[in-house]
Amino acid sequence: MIFGDNHLTLSHTPTQWSLSFLAEPALDLVDKTGETGLLKVHYAKEWSATREKTSAGIKEVVRPFDWSYTTSYKGTEHRAGGGKGLESDEKGRIPIELLQRRDPILFADEVVLYESELDDNGISILSVKVRVMEQRMLVLCRFFLRLDNVLVRIRDTRVYVDFGEEKVVREYTSREGEFGEVKKKLYMEGLMPDAITVAFRDANQIAHLLPVVEHEVESVDLKGESR
Repeated sequence: MIFGDNHLTLSHTPTQWSLSFLAEPALDLVDKTGETGLLKVHYAKEWSATREKTSAGIKEVVRPFDWSYTTSYKGTEHRAGGGKGLESDEKGRIPIELLQRRDPILFADEVVLYESELDDNGISILSVKVRVMEQRMLVLCRFFLRLDNVLVRIRDTRVYVDFGEEKVVREYTSREGEFGEVKKKLYMEGLMPDAITVAFRDANQIAHLLPVVEHEVESVDLKGESR
C-alpha cells in the first residue's frame, strides 16, 4: 500500500495488480458536456437562479459542464499483462461482521482528493479513508455533494482486502435525495435546527436517509497467481 498527500494505491506484488485512488482520473469523469441527463441541468438552473437572487449585479450562465464536480470514480485498476482483475460478483459482499470486530487498528488515515464549497452554496468533496488491521483492510472512497436547498448525493466505493485469502471486494453504492426531504427526515428523527445544520455537514449522519439509486459489487481472487 502506498499512501500519499493526494493518492492511495493498493498493490499485489506477485500479480502486479493494483488499485489506485487519484484526483486527476476522478475529475476526468466529471461531465464536461452537459449530456448526462436533464436532472443535472435542472439542478444547475435552480442553483443559478438562487445565485442571481443573492448576488446583486452578477449574471451567471450555466456552463456546459457539471459544476458540482460529481464523479462516479471507483478507483483506477491496473492489470499486468491482461491478468486477473475485478469482475462483477452478484453474490459477493463485504464481511461487515469481521470489520465490526475490535481488532487492533495498525494504521488509519484520510486524504482529500478534491474539494469545493460551490461558491458558498454547499460542498463537493471526494475523499479516501483507509483502515488497516492485521488480517484485513478497508478503504472508503466517498463523494459527498450537498447543494443547499436542492440536492444531497453520496457515492461510496468500499474496497475490502483479505490478506490471508488474497481477495479484494469492491462495493459501489450511489445514494441521493432532495435537500428538503432529507431535512424533513432529520426533523422526524427529533433533531433541532442547529443539529440539522451540523448533520448536513456530515455525510455519516445523513447517508442512511438517502435512497439507493445504484449498487454493484465486484471482486477478484489473486491467490496463487504470479507473473
